[in-house]
Amino acid sequence: MSMRDLGKVAVLLGGRSAEREISLRSGQAVLAALQRSRVNAHAFDPAGQSLENLQRQGFDRVFIALHGRYGEDGSVQGALELMEMPYTGSGILASALAMDKWRTKMIWQAAGINTPDYIMLDADSRFQDVADRLGLPIIIKPAREGSTIGLSKVDNEQDFQSAYQVAAQHDPLVLAEQFIQGIELTVAILDDIPLPLVRIDVAEGLYDYQAKYFSESTRYTCPGGLSEPLTVRIQEQALYAHQILGCAGWSRVDLILDKNEQPFFLETNTSPGMTDHSLVPMAAKAAGISFDELVIQILQLSRERA
Repeated sequence: MSMRDLGKVAVLLGGRSAEREISLRSGQAVLAALQRSRVNAHAFDPAGQSLENLQRQGFDRVFIALHGRYGEDGSVQGALELMEMPYTGSGILASALAMDKWRTKMIWQAAGINTPDYIMLDADSRFQDVADRLGLPIIIKPAREGSTIGLSKVDNEQDFQSAYQVAAQHDPLVLAEQFIQGIELTVAILDDIPLPLVRIDVAEGLYDYQAKYFSESTRYTCPGGLSEPLTVRIQEQALYAHQILGCAGWSRVDLILDKNEQPFFLETNTSPGMTDHSLVPMAAKAAGISFDELVIQILQLSRERA
């Protein structure tokens, strides 16, 4: 597919989710890469105008650089399919499933994919019951948010209650998850091919919103420095985790490797970040794929709808 064959391309960015700020940064980076490659690409913020304008303005396909709800959860994908507009990334079902960490876990467990133990919480959940089941510390997070928004690490009853309230402000579905001590890793998937592993080392605390997007002390190693057999095993399992949810085009699968070299898979991101701190471009670079080439490949994989 030549650049001309791609037609007029809308880069969806911004949106209405809690990850709007990061989406704007991702979208601007994608837009600049497309324009450097002489693609007829334009920014389109669905928070400011109706998606119907995609057709009115003559767009031929869409690069989704939205993150979180209303962009990564199947809602935009459904609207684009009704318009028969090709778009990047996974379809409606896979996007909705991957956005929901609770249902992702259920599917992964049924498929034999290792994931940390968990309990769904409500306002009446008791700290001691959760601690007895999951041990301490505990991770508490909204089931349907990204970028660690609303996530807390707790090890006492007082923090448990406040962490639940923080998570519940973002989503009525709140997940308490077993904390896994180990190496933080991520696997980018591009056209069903796992890219080199990225290892993440945080100077202190959790790999949270600040550490992901703004900290200069977070360290990334790519390739991840593991043995080749272990690397291949993790890549194969990550690809399976991507495929069992029905993901397509590209994604990023996050995991923790414990002291026994057992991977615990956390989530799949169907519209990963594309900022200067983002992990998929880092993995692609290690595989010999420049940022501009990566963006074009993702766009060329855009889903064709009859």
